[in-house]
Amino acid sequence: MSEYLFAYGTLQPGCAPAQIAHFAAKLRVVGEGFVPGVLYDLGGYPGAVPDEEAKSRITGTVMLLPEDESLLRQLDAYEGFDPRSPESSEYVRELRKVELVAGGSLACWIYIYKWKPDQKRVIVSGAWGM
Repeated sequence: MSEYLFAYGTLQPGCAPAQIAHFAAKLRVVGEGFVPGVLYDLGGYPGAVPDEEAKSRITGTVMLLPEDESLLRQLDAYEGFDPRSPESSEYVRELRKVELVAGGSLACWIYIYKWKPDQKRVIVSGAWGM
C-alpha cells in the first residue's frame, strides 16, 4: 500500500539542505495540497500546527514515499522526531487527511510542531518560502 508525505517546508522539492537532499530526492511529487491549521516561522524552517477548526490553512506538497522503510527513519531523524520518545521530540509524525488542490484527498504523514509557537511568528499566507 502506498504511503504519502505532506511536506510544507524544507522537504519540499528544491528546498532540502545538503544533509537531507539525497533522501528528499527519493520522494515523488503527487501534487499541491493543504490542511487546515497555522504555519509558524521557526527561523530557518517552519512548524505546522494543524487544526480542523482553523480558518487558515497550511499549503505544501504531497509526495509519494518509496517502499523503503529506512527513508522514513531518515526523515524522522532530520525532523527531530524519535518514535521511541515522542514527548521529547520537537515534531511528531501523524497521519492526516490532506486535501489536494487538484481535487480529492489522501492520508499523508505530516510532521507536526509540538511546542508552543510564538504567535508573532505566524506565516499568514500558510506557505513557507526560503
